[in-house]
Amino acid sequence: MMRLNIVLLLAVLASALYLVRVQYDSRRLYTEIERAQSEARRLDTERERLMADKRGQATPLRVERLAKEQLQMRPPSPAITQYVTQGAASAPEVARK
Repeated sequence: MMRLNIVLLLAVLASALYLVRVQYDSRRLYTEIERAQSEARRLDTERERLMADKRGQATPLRVERLAKEQLQMRPPSPAITQYVTQGAASAPEVARK
């Protein structure tokens, strides 16, 4: 009978230690999940901010201003417009207006 009590006591102690370990792992994993969800929320916020910034950078007025300032582009005018026509001749003709 004494041996059975010792075996049962060891089984209860092993079960208790296993339960503590499982609870510790469960809490650790829950903390990791919370941390990952927090990071996902942060990344979503950053993505939304970047998308808004991208939309702001691509406005037609900004593109036109950058084209004028950095690329020295100007709007087309009839004085600099070239029209290309192809007639019966083998080489295309260039007509200036």
